[in-house]
Amino acid sequence: MSDEVRVFGLPAEKGRWVFVAIGFLINICLGSVYAYSVFKVPVQKLFSVGAFQGGMPYMIFLAFFAGLFPFGGRMLEKMGPRKVGIIGGSIVGIGWLLSSLATGIVFLNITYGVIAGAGVGLAYGGPISTAVKWFPDRKGLAVGLTVAGFGGSPFVTAYIASRLIGEYGPLSTFFYLGAVFLVLLTALSIPLRFPAAGWKPAGWAPVTAGPAAVSRDYNTGEMAKTSSFIGLFICFCIGSLAGLMAIGISSPVATEIIRMDTTMAASLVGVFALFNGLGRPLFGILTDRLTPRYAAVINLSVILAMSVGMMFAAPGSAILYIACFIGFWLCLGGWLAIAPTTTAIHFGAHYYSRNYGVMLLAYGLGAILANIISGQAKDVFGSYLFAFYPTAILSAAGIVLALIFIKPPKESR
Repeated sequence: MSDEVRVFGLPAEKGRWVFVAIGFLINICLGSVYAYSVFKVPVQKLFSVGAFQGGMPYMIFLAFFAGLFPFGGRMLEKMGPRKVGIIGGSIVGIGWLLSSLATGIVFLNITYGVIAGAGVGLAYGGPISTAVKWFPDRKGLAVGLTVAGFGGSPFVTAYIASRLIGEYGPLSTFFYLGAVFLVLLTALSIPLRFPAAGWKPAGWAPVTAGPAAVSRDYNTGEMAKTSSFIGLFICFCIGSLAGLMAIGISSPVATEIIRMDTTMAASLVGVFALFNGLGRPLFGILTDRLTPRYAAVINLSVILAMSVGMMFAAPGSAILYIACFIGFWLCLGGWLAIAPTTTAIHFGAHYYSRNYGVMLLAYGLGAILANIISGQAKDVFGSYLFAFYPTAILSAAGIVLALIFIKPPKESR
């Protein structure tokens, strides 16, 4: 009986919310990668490299984060969230600590990009899978609140890192933050656990009919053969591409196109991060209430509108810039709630850790394409504004794909 299960000394229906709070705090640590823009210029100056090389640790980090996530999903199935969280969190902390010893950009690519990125890839899935399994009745809200810490992390970590860099330099800052992350991530992972098989909240029964129904649990191979998976994967990739591109060019667009001063541009990154965090519970709730299909359509429609808006950006159009980039950051956060929640809703909870590990590869592909599109727009056409034409076209196509394909897979019998 569900009322016999107690979590943190409380009835499970109440105590399970502590897992969401723990997951939120873990994600604040993991999401510090979004504060890398604070390190970028000091790293460029320290190692005498250009903007592209200075951004390589960030790009490599995101690639290894997404690439290791499927492996982390398989580990979760075998070892559970506590052990995987401790392992992944330890690797994150070690990567940051080793970064303090960097003697060049290649060294930092390995310690920060490969090691810390891989650690986040392993640690990221535990809090999400824990939320999904403890909240079969409110997946979207629970996942959205859990990952809000990742999106909102720069609001906290960018400020702390900026102060530390100004006082001690980037290498010492890597050390101090790495020590904190090592302690916090391992300690916060200790309470994580999945509910017993078959547990469900009191008074709740799985939906057996309608758009939210799950006919059965799909393993990864079965999931990958469905049009539902293909549609969600492509739309997730488009949303990630637009959002990660916006994160990467927020400051240069503000200074080079809008002609803001660097202080204002840096301050706005913290504001944008709040909306990134807000987008996760917001679109988690929309996914629960409106179905994944319509949550995706709303998200991609906002991306389309923001992309078109940025085509008209010019020196002095600060309000347009702020509104559009709030939209981009909000929607990226939204996809990091829509995608995991939809994976659970459409393909079941049993193989969830592994299934979402594969789905998150769309995020990694989006990160790579984002850097290619924004870089080519600047290098070939001379302005980042040309990067918004592809995002407009892709988001319009994504709306059509979402309407057609993001729905529960048809059961073949």
